[in-house]
Amino acid sequence: MSKSNDKDLGMNRPISRRNFINGVALPLGGSMLLPPWSGALAQRVDQADYYPPTQLGMRGSHAGSFEIGHQMRDQRGWDLSSAVDTGEEYDLVIVGGGISGLSAALFFIEQAGRDARVLILDNHDDFGGHAKRNEFTYGGRMLALNGGTLNIESPERYNAPSRAILDAIGIDIDRFLSNNAESRQMYSRMGLGSSYFFDKETWGEDKLVKRESGYGYSDEFLAQTPLSEKARADLKRLHSGSLPDYMPGLSSDQKKERLAKISYTDFMLNTVKVDPEVMWFFMSSGKSSFAVGADALPALFAWQTGEPGFSGMNLEPTPEGRLADLPGGHHGRQLPGAGSVHFPDGNATIARLLVRWHIPEAVPGSTQEDVGAARVDYSLLDRKNQCTRIRLNSTVVHVQHVGTDASRRVQVNYVKDGVTQRVSGRACVMACWNTAIPYLVPELPAKQKEALAYGVKGPLVYTSVAIRNWKAFEKLGVSRITTPTMYHSRILLDEAVSLGDLRHAESPDEPIVLALARYPGAPGKPRKEQHLIGRRDLLATSFETYERSIRDQLGRVLQAGGFDPARDIVGIAVNRWPHGYSYTYNPLNDPMEWVFSSTDQRPCVIGRQPYGNIAIANADAAASPHTDAAILEAHRAVQELLRLF
Repeated sequence: MSKSNDKDLGMNRPISRRNFINGVALPLGGSMLLPPWSGALAQRVDQADYYPPTQLGMRGSHAGSFEIGHQMRDQRGWDLSSAVDTGEEYDLVIVGGGISGLSAALFFIEQAGRDARVLILDNHDDFGGHAKRNEFTYGGRMLALNGGTLNIESPERYNAPSRAILDAIGIDIDRFLSNNAESRQMYSRMGLGSSYFFDKETWGEDKLVKRESGYGYSDEFLAQTPLSEKARADLKRLHSGSLPDYMPGLSSDQKKERLAKISYTDFMLNTVKVDPEVMWFFMSSGKSSFAVGADALPALFAWQTGEPGFSGMNLEPTPEGRLADLPGGHHGRQLPGAGSVHFPDGNATIARLLVRWHIPEAVPGSTQEDVGAARVDYSLLDRKNQCTRIRLNSTVVHVQHVGTDASRRVQVNYVKDGVTQRVSGRACVMACWNTAIPYLVPELPAKQKEALAYGVKGPLVYTSVAIRNWKAFEKLGVSRITTPTMYHSRILLDEAVSLGDLRHAESPDEPIVLALARYPGAPGKPRKEQHLIGRRDLLATSFETYERSIRDQLGRVLQAGGFDPARDIVGIAVNRWPHGYSYTYNPLNDPMEWVFSSTDQRPCVIGRQPYGNIAIANADAAASPHTDAAILEAHRAVQELLRLF
């Protein structure tokens, strides 16, 4: 029997420190003075115990990181009359301390030299943007998981500036893969595979069914499911290899054009004519890449990523890298023998190594391995007389040019500790997300503002749950559980990799971190509308709601393995990203030429044009959510500004 009340779920149990703000909205009155803890979680960066990776509870877009920005948006500007001029002048001011902003600073300093002065401003309490780290300590062990950006995807496809960044900061992909070659196979050696959880709200009863490895669904698997006979037959038919050509008489290109204009759900239900129950297995297709499911995923993209239904269509293979190498590419299938690189804390490792490049004293060690367990000294990020300064908990509210011709500079106003402050730079890189830029830089041309506002970032939640041990997974024989109609749509054991002294569990008796994902939206509605609805959902949901849902879901899914959410959960970090994945062009909603060509008419190209001494660098500028896109755009932006120096 599933646990239903708060006591049974462990809502009253002490776990690793919950962020005391808990996602509660801040009171927003005056435009100048806000509670001093609004941007710093009641801690100052120069305090010895300031260490955001161990902050749990509501993370990602945490309380204090977005309220000032929302207020500035709602009142269409910011009162600058009482802004305090710090007197600071920099060669380059960067708005946004994510991977793109940190990379832009590196590219600039490589060209300008270590005598240059660079200031990076970020509204969050940590650097890295979406590349955040969740860190737990239990039983004397350090545990870590990504709170956002997952991996170096398809490194063999990385552009030259991105490869140069990886080399500059000391990332050795081959060494990492070699060091973890054996451990990455641990789950498969143990016989742990994937499974589906049929929830009682959808199917009438809770039931976990393990899936055999390989392609398709066996009779044994199907017999254990609550599917109708027709749905079982259709699932087998999908993987039989004997599907017909659903568009006879058309060339491969003509078929692809049609598939680009219909959703995968439409294709499956109305062309392949599968039973609606079958779509339960595929409703989440596309969510991990586009933050929307099969109803908003072009059937062509489903084919490209290996979803079933197309075996009889005689579609010619897409030229190598065709979708992956576009400026807004989708990174489709990887090359044979290649694979993504997932550090224990995801791409937070990249962010940490970038910070080490800028401020070596702040990140102990000298190799990629020792950064794994390193404790960053945040008090060293914003010291005087160093080449790069990183100023956290600082929300930029206004950017403008001052002066003329040779004397022209960029004035940047930001709010920190409730006070509006001002700095000046010869140039500025806007490395925040596109939709905010028209509000921050009101002098931009109207056409450019419109282009910057075109995309709507996809909302998502990555939840990290530290547990005492993973014996329940061993008993159930699973490492990955798909739960498409529950609060979180998937549950994973974290990847079995280590980085230096940040060691992965080697036994089910040891603690581990689970990775859960949620993609809120409104299936059936247009993609942008789904993103807007999902964003509102994230901002309106309290941490208490998340915690109760997490405990209930894990208790039900893992019940047969003996998991007790009240006993076994030792820490939770909910990483909500209302503005998550960059908007990628989609032929269901956008012109075909935006998706399949590099036309200068795409909004991302129009929006990223330099304006005076201001350049734009972020993943949005490439219409791609990938790390290499963010780095490439940083390189472009810096090249545009170097003419000023």
